[in-house]
Amino acid sequence: MSRSHGATVFAFALLLPAILYILAIVAYPLVETVNLSFTDAALKPVTNWVGLQNYGKIFNAGFTEIIIRTFVWTFLSVSIKMIIGVCGAVLLNAALPGRALFRILLMPPWIVPMAIGIFMWGWMYNGQFGMISGLLQNFGLTSGPVAFLAYGTTAFWATIVTDVWIGVPLVTIYMLAAIQAIPRDLYEAAWVDGAGRFYRFRRITLPMIVPALITMSMLSLIATFNSFDIIWILTRGGPSGETTTMIIDTYKTAIGSYKYGEGSARAVLICVFLSIFCFLYFRVVSRFGVGDNR
Repeated sequence: MSRSHGATVFAFALLLPAILYILAIVAYPLVETVNLSFTDAALKPVTNWVGLQNYGKIFNAGFTEIIIRTFVWTFLSVSIKMIIGVCGAVLLNAALPGRALFRILLMPPWIVPMAIGIFMWGWMYNGQFGMISGLLQNFGLTSGPVAFLAYGTTAFWATIVTDVWIGVPLVTIYMLAAIQAIPRDLYEAAWVDGAGRFYRFRRITLPMIVPALITMSMLSLIATFNSFDIIWILTRGGPSGETTTMIIDTYKTAIGSYKYGEGSARAVLICVFLSIFCFLYFRVVSRFGVGDNR
């Protein structure tokens, strides 16, 4: 056996555990889900091949509205998280008194177990004894209790606020790391030339953190698009389906109604959308030259 051949075998042996893991955890479930999406699999002994029938049912059952709602929910949540995260990172990077304390106070939403944090928000949204409704009444902004989760519009925004509260710390820390990686010489040269804070942010900070901004936006988009816990714990997709997103509808169909074939078709559609997001992400990355060290 030649040395090069031995090195190839050794490299393959090192990669084998990872390959087996990917095949078992990712590839097999994905293939099985695609296969089920073409059947009428349910709680019955016989499963029949139905072709594209499940995909036809998706768009014949008002699923288009759910798709639009999912995109709107994801766009609003990710946009708010990125704006607050970048602003927070800039402030935490500034030479302000108590900066270390504010960095510590930023972490609880991310550290607290998600379910506990969501239940806390559910309590605050309660119309009878919730803190938010009580404050609005005390300040005379409302004439009575406000049950935020009982109405479609307020419930929709309530889930967004909760998702933003949970996601902002990670975005802020990530963007803070990106800002701190910018050479200080650039700021010193701009300061000597008389550039103000906003000009330095617009001409130095923002262009330099674009790669991190793109990457964090993509990661946040995938996580938000697949977000299940927040909506399910707060509203179960209600009221009247006003907070039902694709992942919630997929769960209700496959697990709640035991329609595994139709649920699998919905899951495949989610994978298709996320694959398109990833494709666009890599196109943007290549356009901006992220990771190109030449």
